[in-house]
Amino acid sequence: MPSAAPARCAKPVYLTLDTGHMGVAPLIAEVLQRQQVRVTFFAANEATQQGDGTLGEHWAPWWRARAAEGHAFASHTWDHVYWRADVPGADGQMRFRVKPSAGPDSGRESVIEPAAYCETLDRASRRLQQLTGQKPLPLFRAPGGKTSPALLAAARQCGYAHVGWAPAGFLGDELPSERFSNAALLDKALRNIRPGDILMAHLGIWSRRDPWAPAVLEPLIEGLKARGFCFATLREHPDYQAWLAQKGF
Repeated sequence: MPSAAPARCAKPVYLTLDTGHMGVAPLIAEVLQRQQVRVTFFAANEATQQGDGTLGEHWAPWWRARAAEGHAFASHTWDHVYWRADVPGADGQMRFRVKPSAGPDSGRESVIEPAAYCETLDRASRRLQQLTGQKPLPLFRAPGGKTSPALLAAARQCGYAHVGWAPAGFLGDELPSERFSNAALLDKALRNIRPGDILMAHLGIWSRRDPWAPAVLEPLIEGLKARGFCFATLREHPDYQAWLAQKGF
């Protein structure tokens, strides 16, 4: 059974983790369990260092264990599909130029209908439900946080509200470690994070030589706790309460 929700506090923050190469995922899970911190995972089916993709069978036990611990889950599109531009049609219908970074069409741009974008959101959600045994939140994060008003409107029409992150919540794990050391990223986060911020990092970044996680994760959690912060999933975020209630959560 999922653990009980953490007691509310005056200074909540909302740690979110997007999928990545998963090489550090077991270590991240150990930190979260040790610190009794619940997070929201945004998942796409990305390439991994081991196994058949982030949402493949190899990682199925990992996802089931996170569900049992009380974490929350939401879509990150199936093939990690980046929005590139809106493409107005002669029929008045807005379409989207997109470029997936995973899957069979990785690296190739195409123009898709809103229904196709909704399907990539739904496919990730369906797979998360299979893996975790729980219904994912009706939320999504666009890869890179890149969206347009038209894309957000299309997603809401098919049942998804978008979640970005606070400026201070960009934890920097995808930046080059030669220029942004773990120590500097930790110091910056501890100085700048404010109550209510949504924080964002990944389950492994291919390009960073000195991995951010788990080296920064535990001291960040401990440092924020020492400053009176608590951690909650997006189930508790006030900006999404009405939307979640509307969708039966």
